[in-house]
Parts: sequence; C-alpha cells; structure tokens
Amino acid sequence: QVQLVESGGGLVQAGGSLRLSCAVSGRIFSTYAMGWFRQAPGKEREFVAAISRGGSSTAYDDSVKGRFTIFRENAKNTVYLQMNSLKPEDTAVYYCAARSTYYMTTVDSSTRNYNYWGQGTQVTVSS
Repeated sequence: QVQLVESGGGLVQAGGSLRLSCAVSGRIFSTYAMGWFRQAPGKEREFVAAISRGGSSTAYDDSVKGRFTIFRENAKNTVYLQMNSLKPEDTAVYYCAARSTYYMTTVDSSTRNYNYWGQGTQVTVSS
C-alpha cells in the first residue's frame, strides 16, 4: 500500500511563498515519477508540475513557470513544491501524485496516468 501525505499548505498574502511537501511510504520512492496537481472550487483538477524518478527532468504548467519549483529528495522519500510570488489565482487544494514507471526521465502531466494520490492540502492566497 502506497501512501502520500501532503503538508505545508496555508494562508498567505499575494506575493508570498509557501513550500509544500509530500511524504511517500510503502514502496521504493525512486521508482515513481511524481506530480503536483491542484483543484479550485468548481474547477477540474489541473496539472501544476512533475518530476522524473531521478529528478533530472521536470515539467511545469505555463501558469506557474518561473514561480514554482518541483524537486525531490529520494533519500527522504519526499517531493516538494516551492511556490514563490503567489497569486490569488493559485488558491486551490494541492495534491501530490505518484506514477510507477520504468523510465528514469518520464514526466507526466495527465491525471489519469498517476496511480496514487494524497489527500490534498489547502493553499489560500489573499489579495
């Protein structure tokens, strides 16, 4: 059983920063490509960022490029999302997800390709 637990969400003013963490347990973390997604009220879940198994490849949605950074520490079984210059439109529940893959450089922006999901953490950005 793979478990993902997000933390680090909260309330922040526009222009501020937050760092989300996602701790993964149950299987070998380094065999998973990881992703962050978000869902605002009344909207579909959307891609934010993804990182490959070894961390050498990353991908970002255009709306967060240059502001958000995804990185992982395989020794700690944890993936992070550093969020800077936050905007009110970043307000959402943020989810981390894991997908098993053989390939070291796979990054994936599709929700349907991820096998495991966390419970989500709320990020609220006030104007």
